[in-house]
Amino acid sequence: MAAPKKGRSASAQSRPGRSLAFILIAIAALTGGMFLSGHPTPRLGIDLAGGTSITLTAKNEPGQPNAINKTNMNTAVDIMNRRVNGLGVSEAEVQTQGSDNIIVNIPKGTNSKEARDQVGTTAKLYFRPVLTTEVSGSAATASPSPSASSSSSSKATDKATSSSSASPTSSATSQGRAVTDALKADSTPSASSSASSSASPSASSSASPSASSSASASASAAATKLQAQYTALDCTDKAQRAKAGEGSKPTDTTIACGKNSSGQWQKYVLGPAEVKGTDIKSAAAVFDTQSAAGWKVTMEFTSGGSKRFADITGKLAKNQQPQNQFAIVLDGEVVSDPSVSQALTGGNAEISGSFDQTEAQSLANMLKYGSLPLDFKESSVTTVTAALGGEQLHAGLIAGAIGLGLVVIYLVVYYRGLSIIAIPSLLVSGALTYVIMALLGPTIGFALNLPAVCGAIVAIGITADSFIVFFERIRDEIREGRSLRPAVERAWPRARRTILVSDFVSFLAAAVLFIVTVGKVQGFAFTLGLTTVLDVVVVFFFTKPLMTLLARRKFYASGNKWSGLDPKALGAKPPLRRTRRPSAPVDPKEA
Repeated sequence: MAAPKKGRSASAQSRPGRSLAFILIAIAALTGGMFLSGHPTPRLGIDLAGGTSITLTAKNEPGQPNAINKTNMNTAVDIMNRRVNGLGVSEAEVQTQGSDNIIVNIPKGTNSKEARDQVGTTAKLYFRPVLTTEVSGSAATASPSPSASSSSSSKATDKATSSSSASPTSSATSQGRAVTDALKADSTPSASSSASSSASPSASSSASPSASSSASASASAAATKLQAQYTALDCTDKAQRAKAGEGSKPTDTTIACGKNSSGQWQKYVLGPAEVKGTDIKSAAAVFDTQSAAGWKVTMEFTSGGSKRFADITGKLAKNQQPQNQFAIVLDGEVVSDPSVSQALTGGNAEISGSFDQTEAQSLANMLKYGSLPLDFKESSVTTVTAALGGEQLHAGLIAGAIGLGLVVIYLVVYYRGLSIIAIPSLLVSGALTYVIMALLGPTIGFALNLPAVCGAIVAIGITADSFIVFFERIRDEIREGRSLRPAVERAWPRARRTILVSDFVSFLAAAVLFIVTVGKVQGFAFTLGLTTVLDVVVVFFFTKPLMTLLARRKFYASGNKWSGLDPKALGAKPPLRRTRRPSAPVDPKEA
């Protein structure tokens, strides 16, 4: 009878308890880490926990060449993804669909509402000078606006109060006069700036009186129209807010709405954009521990943006309130209107005001990720309720339980006593999968979605297949006439090669699927790859050592008919025996 090889392999055979202890300690350590992390359950995706799916469709600006292309769409996806992730939203999913649609999936949970609000603000970011502003609608006094200062200075400038020249009883006439005065005070209205930039000196000097008169009349008509729009604008009305400044270009003087620090809506007349969102290199929310300023937002500009920002703040610093303010405008809405008391040079600036942490981080997020290469409109919004997600999760768990139950029944019926090895191995694999998924939630943001559940169900079959390969190799050795203990050790190298090749192919397929796909299919691929790796770990460190231990038990070693290793039932050959060679005959003469 063939005996196990001596040396290293024999030592490993004699100490299977070490491998079992290793994997059990690993499970205990991972479980402890799971509970210590405060996340005892896997993080659920939008289709299981509920959430919101938004479809955004790209659109071209009127009169502009078609800018909808793959490069701009991918850039927009990247910016939206960073914008949502900047809020710490789990499994926020942003992906393209077709040539001009972007799908944004925001799971229900902390900050998900704010993420939806921010991802909906998909247009461009501009810094515009404030020409005039007042509280809109109800009778209220404007709150102090934030102040902007150079980050190199030790102290921010004093907060200035936003202009509120119109009292609750202000008439349309006084509002119109405020707009007219602001337009006169503005040294760079769009009409005049565009005219002056496009005309050469010779053309300017030779311009006819009629042309000048025509331009003046056009500018007057534009001012009159803007005055009427500003007078009629009620920023407390959502429909009017959405249409404020609609169709205006960055070079136009326009009107806009925004909320002040007291939560009141203000309306603004804003000059042409002087700085774009793309001029901002970075922005961050910082808590000022050196003074009582509290939370503030720091900005760093690009080289070109630094010059433009220094120019506009230098001009604004010479003006009186509110014309020493600039408005940060995102999607036509004023998100902040800091005042300026000096030219801000050096490429760095900070905005301080009555910010709390959430407001400061939200503003920094808008400044950092606010500028997109395309304009988008919200085509559809679909909400998946937590109840529907719970039903899908319940259905997935039932499917998994049915699959596991069928595998267990098959193992018990066909392999009998060997199922005592296979079933605990399945449970160990399941425990490792669950604990690692729970830990991956807070560490890398992994969220369990329905395709991922399907991947885990498929993994049951992969893991069971590894056991079957090993068991069949053992049976083959028993059919050859070997007893159980040497059969286990001779079968293992052959089974090991087959298992590794099979799992490598499965892992390779999962890796390719994860790389070439997007969205929820990646959840399936990730789970499939993870469980394939865990299958190798379980077979090597649990199934094989446990089989080695049980092979020493009489129930299995004697080939009991319920052990699944009965030599008679397997059609085994007679036991292999060692035989001696007959000795050579002795020559009588030599004797």
